[in-house]
Amino acid sequence: MSLPCKIVASFLLIFNISSKGAISKDVRNALEVWGALGQDINLDIPDFQMSTDIDDIKWEKGSGKKKIAQFRKKKFTFEEKDAYKLLENGTLKIKHLKMDDQNTYKVSIYDSEGKSVLEETFDLKILERVSKPVISWTCVNKILTCKVMNGTDPELNLYQNGSNLSKGSQRVITYKWTPRLSRKFNCTASNKVSEEYRVVDVSCPEKRLDIYLIVGICGGGSLLMVFVALLVFYISKRKKQSRRRNDEELEIRAHRVANEERSRKPHQIPASTPQNPAASQHPPPPPGHRSQAPSHRPLPPGHRVQHQPQKRPPAPSGTQVHQQKGPPLPRPRVQPKPPHGAAENSVSPSSN
Repeated sequence: MSLPCKIVASFLLIFNISSKGAISKDVRNALEVWGALGQDINLDIPDFQMSTDIDDIKWEKGSGKKKIAQFRKKKFTFEEKDAYKLLENGTLKIKHLKMDDQNTYKVSIYDSEGKSVLEETFDLKILERVSKPVISWTCVNKILTCKVMNGTDPELNLYQNGSNLSKGSQRVITYKWTPRLSRKFNCTASNKVSEEYRVVDVSCPEKRLDIYLIVGICGGGSLLMVFVALLVFYISKRKKQSRRRNDEELEIRAHRVANEERSRKPHQIPASTPQNPAASQHPPPPPGHRSQAPSHRPLPPGHRVQHQPQKRPPAPSGTQVHQQKGPPLPRPRVQPKPPHGAAENSVSPSSN
């Protein structure tokens, strides 16, 4: 690299460093100004009074010192009318701030002799306005919440009766109140360019039963009682029916057993009955009735003794009770025995 090129490069480097130092110095000494996005702002020159000796007022923007407005020789020689306006007192008005307008602005004032009267630098910062805060609360936990939805670098403050209860540089703050304090709260949201607030009177319903809740509880209790009563009635009815059915079954079974016992007793009677079943089965003849002798030939006298009437044994009491129904039957009269000769005479004619 030749010597002339080195000299030129060194000169440019020194010039660049010195210019950066000057810009940073201007920014460090600049007046900080805050502007709201979408709003107009006036850059007022501090400690300056317009007079007839002032001949030149020039406004420049940024490090490139772009001229945006100038008043010279008592007339406006240059200005960007869509974005800027130079007022008669030297104030620069910036219309409808945009984020691109955030920059440094420098004003230079000279008198009629060309001497510098004043130089001032402004550092303009653009912020979004804060929105109205929103306050919500929960009666169960006694917690109040204040939050802001929009805005650049918002700051929240919660007040009650003029005293600050809580504050924070975030979008949401919370506070737990006590029932003894007043329930009127004021929440304020603010930043460098705007401020909004909201006042609320926190109201929580008292712990009392609602009329509809009472009616519902009474109705539900009545239905439950009716259901329980019906259930008890149904169960008792089923038990009675089951008991009655069991009693009927027991009665039928007892009656059946009694019938079986009665049917068994007549089969046991012949063991105790007399040897002549005809006498026990046929009732005695009525009184005055004479029995006729059989048609066969009379037996020898030795054998007649065997056919003489024998005393009939009494029937068992159980049989009489079992067979005799109705009024008692009359007993036959006892006939005197005829002599043997008469009996033979009475038999012989019939045989002939």
